[in-house]
Amino acid sequence: MIIGFDPGRDKCGLAVMNTEGDLLYHQVLESTEAITTVISLVEQFKADILVIGNQTTSKSWQKQLKEVLPSIPIVEVNERNSTLEARDRYWMMYPPQGLTRLLPAGMRLPPRAIDDIVAILLIERYLKSTF
Repeated sequence: MIIGFDPGRDKCGLAVMNTEGDLLYHQVLESTEAITTVISLVEQFKADILVIGNQTTSKSWQKQLKEVLPSIPIVEVNERNSTLEARDRYWMMYPPQGLTRLLPAGMRLPPRAIDDIVAILLIERYLKSTF
């Protein structure tokens, strides 16, 4: 099991996938809840690796995570352009309804934070690089 973690100052995205790419969990949460939630997900899903984006506040998050989860390997994944890619993925996962369908794809903005979808993409990038 793999946990994806999109770190941020105010909010973070989390996702859990197996190595076959099946999505088992995803959520956006306040940064203050992230460490506790990651620990819970590691226990619940028996995760054996954590992938983390390499941009905003990544180094400080990695330090905190290594302190509370010393036995879980943490792998940095390039998150360049992940937010743009996550917007497209959001609309694939949740097709637009009503008038939103009529807007060109480039003009649609998801109605909620998409940090969890970024976490999904980080896992997928990791899987592509290793398998």
